[in-house]
Amino acid sequence: MGKDVSAKVYTRADHTRYRHAVQRCLDALEEMLDRGSFAQDEWRTGLEIELNLVDGDLMPSMNNAEVLEHIDDWRYQTELGRFNIELNVEPRRIDGQSLLQLESALRKNLNRARDRAGDLGADIVMIGILPTLPTPEPGRSWFSSNARYQMLDEAVLTSRREDVVIDIRGAERLQMTADTIAVEAACTSTQFHLQVRPNTFARYWNAAQVLAGPQLALGANSPYVFGHQLQAESRVELFLQATDTRPPELRNQGVRPLVPFGDRWINSIFDLFEENVRYYPALIPETSDEDPLEVLAAGGTPHLSELRLHNGTIYRWNRPIYDVSDGRPHLRVENRILPAGPTVLDVLANAAFFYGASVDMVLDERPIWSRMSFEAARENFHTAARHGADARMYWPGVGSVDWDELVLRALLPAAQRGLERLGVAPEAVDRYLGVIEGRAKLRTNGAAWQVAATQAFEARGMDRPAALKAMLKEYILHMHSNEPVHTWPVP
Repeated sequence: MGKDVSAKVYTRADHTRYRHAVQRCLDALEEMLDRGSFAQDEWRTGLEIELNLVDGDLMPSMNNAEVLEHIDDWRYQTELGRFNIELNVEPRRIDGQSLLQLESALRKNLNRARDRAGDLGADIVMIGILPTLPTPEPGRSWFSSNARYQMLDEAVLTSRREDVVIDIRGAERLQMTADTIAVEAACTSTQFHLQVRPNTFARYWNAAQVLAGPQLALGANSPYVFGHQLQAESRVELFLQATDTRPPELRNQGVRPLVPFGDRWINSIFDLFEENVRYYPALIPETSDEDPLEVLAAGGTPHLSELRLHNGTIYRWNRPIYDVSDGRPHLRVENRILPAGPTVLDVLANAAFFYGASVDMVLDERPIWSRMSFEAARENFHTAARHGADARMYWPGVGSVDWDELVLRALLPAAQRGLERLGVAPEAVDRYLGVIEGRAKLRTNGAAWQVAATQAFEARGMDRPAALKAMLKEYILHMHSNEPVHTWPVP
């Protein structure tokens, strides 16, 4: 959400003051874009991975505060659920050996964190939705001890004026109600950041939207929710419904959800922030003492705190980021499409595919989004979430095509060209795109393996809870081997 906030009850005056503050931030952003005030560095990446904690019985371990204290590393932070933690990886350029170095550093970091968590009887699992997660109890017993999560919960429920209703169709159907947004904590993701120049931001965001469907078909890893087999990437629908501020009447009117894919290709990052202000009321109207226009007039760099906080409560699958580092403002695309896991190698392969294909698309004189409707990109995304390794997608010049054929014929060569343009070492290109090629040739991903493994255990007479626990045990073993998921045998 951008920053911690203090627990309080907000008044109508607070909301009015916040509305004016956000508008001044938007005006300041527009002026900065006109001036060209931003850092011109490009092709720097950061990474966030949300992780699950489990106990010795492979059930969620509700002790993230103790685990974080014991890990004692600023790169790890709380998430909404007491069984979640998040790892933040510092930015670096995408070139040479950097991805290989990042893989090595991530493995060492996660192994150290796992050892520290083990001292407290917990283990770390990198998976989209923890398959042994039970239905949440009423109340906020799942919530981390951070005021911002309780305030977000209060804001969402106040906007809805009724309980959260979950109704997801898939191989099986999940129907339930909850009195908090706690079910959102089930969804853990991997987030790729890509720093770009202001004049190219729109092209990178458009490219990321085009790639959303193929990304999910390649990387789906969340087929089970509260014991139900739903969709290949159930996070998409679960996250949407868990945070939905709209009662049915507003949904019927077409009011935008907090988890939007988007409605159109953009021409500037300003389009997205302006949409935020135009269409989304503030959930947490926390104001700062900064007047961004006065800061600009004095030659400084404004933090745009209200605009950033507001942006942090709108969960676009590709989110615009304004940030300040060492006194210099910069812009990033935050790609939030993929779930966590299955292995560090798989995560880096997904990253290489995204970065390489994005760069190639952006440098194309006639980019793919100029030949493709936005609705087609959105439908590809939702089709991939529902069907994963069985998805078919629309692609310009081809029509309806299986995702694996699309990846092998078009997107892998594009990713290779993009990575070469970035100056990534050939051995890194071969390692990571080889993983993507292997998944596509075998038409598999983490979700497909989870379902196949669970069904194999059920075929031996296990009931669903026992089969899910047995599957998760195998998953954790393979996860720590760092062998890519397409090579995992079905038990």
